[in-house]
Amino acid sequence: MDALTRTVVPPKPALWRRWTSLPMFSYYNRLMAVVLLGNAACVLMVVDVHTITVETLSGMVLINLSVAILIRQQYLINALFWLATRVPLAWPLRVRRSAAKVYHFGGLHSGAAVAATGWFAAMVGVQVARHLQQPGSVSSAWLWLSSVLLGLLMLIVVMALPWIRGRFHNGFERVHRFAGWGALLLFWGLTLLASSEASTPLSHSGSFWVLVLLTLSIASPWLRLRKVAIKQTRPSTHAVLTRFSHTTPFAGSSTAISRNPLLEWHSFANIPAPGEAGFRLIISRAGDWTGRFIEDLPSHVWVKGITTAGVANVETLFKSVVYIATGSGIGPVMPHLLAAQVPIQLIWSTRSPRKTYGDELVDEILRAQPGALIWDTDERGKPDLVQLAYGAVQTVGAEAVICIANQALTQRVVHEMEARGIPAYGAIWDS
Repeated sequence: MDALTRTVVPPKPALWRRWTSLPMFSYYNRLMAVVLLGNAACVLMVVDVHTITVETLSGMVLINLSVAILIRQQYLINALFWLATRVPLAWPLRVRRSAAKVYHFGGLHSGAAVAATGWFAAMVGVQVARHLQQPGSVSSAWLWLSSVLLGLLMLIVVMALPWIRGRFHNGFERVHRFAGWGALLLFWGLTLLASSEASTPLSHSGSFWVLVLLTLSIASPWLRLRKVAIKQTRPSTHAVLTRFSHTTPFAGSSTAISRNPLLEWHSFANIPAPGEAGFRLIISRAGDWTGRFIEDLPSHVWVKGITTAGVANVETLFKSVVYIATGSGIGPVMPHLLAAQVPIQLIWSTRSPRKTYGDELVDEILRAQPGALIWDTDERGKPDLVQLAYGAVQTVGAEAVICIANQALTQRVVHEMEARGIPAYGAIWDS
């Protein structure tokens, strides 16, 4: 421990040599830019803006809408992680470090959602212009449905802006859910209306089959909605250990739980133990919902969908990894400690770990990794986790750092490591 605190972190290289490590050039933003630039290219090179048709605009809306929805499908997310982590350890580090950015797939979702909204706005504009030039050429029903739909799409986009989503997260979640469902119904309404006005069977419409696919994708997690029994252990007023027995998930996955399935969902990292059925969650006091959960322990909670891969799954792309965790961030790290698929050096910074999380949990961590550095902030104050992370990388020769902490600290550790050429990963708070 003392050796790590004496680590001298070298200064960052010149900006021109590390510009790709800046947050604005994250893989999330790059993927979003690729989608938006691809759509812009269609406008500039493929689409003749003077003769553009409603059918062309509708096709672009559906393409982007499909990408936005399907990339968030749980089965597809797990498939993306599986595919990315097939990269062999023998491949160059630069390839593996890029593959490990798979969890930035949300950039495709955001870019496609914005593009779909833009194309739909253009389609509404074209139809309104036609209506003004030739009254009666566009039905009033179409204009009303499309106007309401455009309003919903714009509301979803605005609420998803990072500074709004972060400040009003519950509002963002509910708008995303209910406005999203409303938008899907309105897309169905427009499709049925178009089929009726054209007197063509629905089965002959490509839009119909795309909407069938998207509806099934959105509905699939809710088709697995169920209320399950849980057992609780509350080692302190700050945290509770919740045990589930209805399934045994894979290490590195997460489960969303709710006490009111229509209003609010919260995801937590699953902690399965090798050779044991079921799994645990660590739920710590981090807001109103978790506070109420800890104070009024429920006997059942709602779950839906399937367990989904998380950022720490990328550990298998590296020969060894340093984990930085703070507080209940130990939850996403524990299954990887227990599975021991990769050599790990753990640095866990938390206040009074035994008092907060219980002797049993701390002892379990130390059995899995006797060399873990557990930093008690009540005794030693807050550490410089950038210094500790860099020192641990140099000491054990790790290839990457994975940080599970609050947003500000995660972003700082990831940026500071990346700026010095060390692959680093952490949650990106895009949902």
